[in-house]
Amino acid sequence: MNFDYFQGNSLSDLFAADVTDANYAFILNYPATANWVTYPNTKKYLIQDGSDEASKTSYSQICQKEPWKNLAVLGNAIPGIVISPAPKLLLEYWHEHFGRDSNIETLKESLYLDCLNESARIEKLITLFPFDYLKPEKHAVAPDTHYHILSKPTLAELGVPCPKYQTYNLDSISINDIELPEFPYLIKTSHGLSGEGTYIIQSQSDLDYCFAEIKKYVESRLLSTIIVSEFINNVVKNYCVQFYISKTGDIKLIGVTNQRVTDEGNYIGGLINYRHDMSIFFDMIAAIGQYAHSCGYFGVIGFDVLQDRDGYFYVIDANFRVNGSTPLCLQRHTLLKLGKEVANYSSDYRIVGTLESTLKTLKSELERKDFIILSAQESVSYGKIYTYIYGILTGETLEDMQRIEQGLKDKGLSL
Repeated sequence: MNFDYFQGNSLSDLFAADVTDANYAFILNYPATANWVTYPNTKKYLIQDGSDEASKTSYSQICQKEPWKNLAVLGNAIPGIVISPAPKLLLEYWHEHFGRDSNIETLKESLYLDCLNESARIEKLITLFPFDYLKPEKHAVAPDTHYHILSKPTLAELGVPCPKYQTYNLDSISINDIELPEFPYLIKTSHGLSGEGTYIIQSQSDLDYCFAEIKKYVESRLLSTIIVSEFINNVVKNYCVQFYISKTGDIKLIGVTNQRVTDEGNYIGGLINYRHDMSIFFDMIAAIGQYAHSCGYFGVIGFDVLQDRDGYFYVIDANFRVNGSTPLCLQRHTLLKLGKEVANYSSDYRIVGTLESTLKTLKSELERKDFIILSAQESVSYGKIYTYIYGILTGETLEDMQRIEQGLKDKGLSL
């Protein structure tokens, strides 16, 4: 069994062979459930993006920072639908760095799904998650199928080693009646967004917090299913393995990152060595790819794998969508041509000053591709203007990358 790397460097290249049968576009934002949302996912395709209004994923993250990151690597063959336009300076930087312009369609948040439903020009829409208010036939992947395979309880169907877990439908059992294992263990909601809805239970206080959150979700009718999962001990590696499955079932490798997560389990970035041998994951890739193809899914798949100190692998999550570190993986061929074998993606860079001043301050690093900006947004905090950046730090070796990182810190860039 052998798989080859995808040879392009954009999402348009990745999807190219599968979007010739109709006019496709890519909705770059997730659905959401906050009060400001015109088309909330609160009917059928429930998403857990914050248990109350104060903790909901913000407009800036849902509609700006996250979509712009994927817009940076979209390419121009597939239009990207955004509801908040990226800054002109950022578009100019992308043009200079990536050597192309993305194909962008900006629609008003208050109208965009109605416009897409009624559009004769755009026939199919690639999504990160199914939308309640987008017609089923407009989804590139059947929304019921997409929602099912994105569900945490689906993990056992994939044919790969995974932690032991139990699934509970909260419509038929009270959370207080669930028999729980000894600490530590995990409780996960069925469709948590970006780490939301994953609770590591190591004490009674952790459990009390988790139950309070889940009860808020249930009362808001945003949750019906949870899993209680075994906790994997003695973890030495945390990988995200990514590949593309075509409509015909062909597999192309995208890359594998070492994931960086907070103590709470929230994803904050990934480290990649573009020379990393992915063959240790081939059996898992084949099994998950076969499952996805049998369901009628095509597109990017990223699955999270823990390796313990005894060498055993456990798949703990599978994301049938463009993943957080997909743009990092897509830099493979560009950076290897420059002799850069390692890179690190983070969504937490910031620097004092405007985007314009940031582009000037980091000009030499940006020109050498020592640092790549995927997304940037200005914000005022305590009277100071900051630019918050989703970025990629690169290097020929780990030591070289750390040297470059120190140079950037000396210029004011911080994590």
